[in-house]
Amino acid sequence: MNILTVIENKKNKQELSLEEIKYVVNGFVAGQIPDYQMSAFLMAVLLNGMSIEETINLTDVMIKSGDTLDLSFLNSKIVDKHSTGGVGDKTTLIVAPIVASLGVKVFKMSGRGLGHTGGTIDKLEAIKGFKTTIDKKDLLKQIENIGICIAAQTASLAPADKKIYALRDVTGTTNSIPLIASSIMSKKIAGGADYIVLDVKVGNGALMKNEQDARLLADYILKIGKHYNKKVVCLLTNMNEPLGNSVGNGLEVLESIDLLKNKGPKDLKEIVLALASQMVHYGLDISLDEAYIKCQESLENQKALQKFEELVKWQGGDISKIAVSDKVVSLKSPKTGFITDIDTLKIGLLAKELGAGRMKENEKIDYGVGLVLNKKVGDYVTEGEELVKIYMNEKDLPLQEVVSCFTIDTDKIDKRNLIIDILSN
Repeated sequence: MNILTVIENKKNKQELSLEEIKYVVNGFVAGQIPDYQMSAFLMAVLLNGMSIEETINLTDVMIKSGDTLDLSFLNSKIVDKHSTGGVGDKTTLIVAPIVASLGVKVFKMSGRGLGHTGGTIDKLEAIKGFKTTIDKKDLLKQIENIGICIAAQTASLAPADKKIYALRDVTGTTNSIPLIASSIMSKKIAGGADYIVLDVKVGNGALMKNEQDARLLADYILKIGKHYNKKVVCLLTNMNEPLGNSVGNGLEVLESIDLLKNKGPKDLKEIVLALASQMVHYGLDISLDEAYIKCQESLENQKALQKFEELVKWQGGDISKIAVSDKVVSLKSPKTGFITDIDTLKIGLLAKELGAGRMKENEKIDYGVGLVLNKKVGDYVTEGEELVKIYMNEKDLPLQEVVSCFTIDTDKIDKRNLIIDILSN
């Protein structure tokens, strides 16, 4: 068997065998298949897809490329959540502490930014001293002691996914349904989760641009979950505008802390409570309504904030030192009217251009840069009123490009529903 043959097979839309998938993945991890050939393989998958059987096989090979965590000694249900990625999506930073504050164990193995979307690990590293790389022994101790751990993929858990994920980020192969589904589920299953809640983003700012693709992705994820006897719930949520007001690592941490103080944007709070209540519903085996009330109370009494502070302290972070640039530019609205549309993808790409994301694998990012939107879809704005603040560094950014992300019209439009549908296996 050789890599060129496998690439040709997928290029010609042939279904790959388990042995072919093993050969490619294990060869890449071992360094026998170079990046340029793996990139060609990933592009062939992006263009021609994979069947559910191929995707389950890919997931299995990635799980078996390393260790798996056995968390049964905790005598507790382990719940996990994941988002397929969006602009301004900082929900993990709020959801995980809410859930853990209610006595449900949460181990979240998170990733870095992917394409134009921000990564949870990058956001947490905007907190001075926060350690995202934790060895297996220490993370097990942390979950046992405080009931929550958010960490980067360890070298031993699904290492194939970690290596492929980094390559996808810089080769234009991020929005492949089989690659997304297998990446998510290999991490979750290797991480020992019993229940998995997925936030499948839909819209201009998401990897899935339309509802049809989002439903197909959810279907793949639910079928993989069923194959491994894991309970999975997928929420399809709107990503046609940034979630919350802040886009950029440090800025999103500050906004998350604001919401943990029961303040902050209403749209972010709605998604957070929807995700957290699903996790508490399964984790505590109580009704969804009761779980929702408990999650709401955790924000109101600031138990979730205390749990977040405990998490940060345990992982070596200083919550009083969060990276935010002191070079701030205020952009004004060029006209009066209602915001009828926001080019969310472009906002994400502009944040990346500022330095909030990576252009090349292993490139350093600037945790302090980003954008804070003063207006969202449906809001009224007057000419000369602040539209957005940009937190910059020495890089030049075409400011007019930022203003052009906002469509302003005389007629108001109705807000789109944030939660489109909820699916489960």
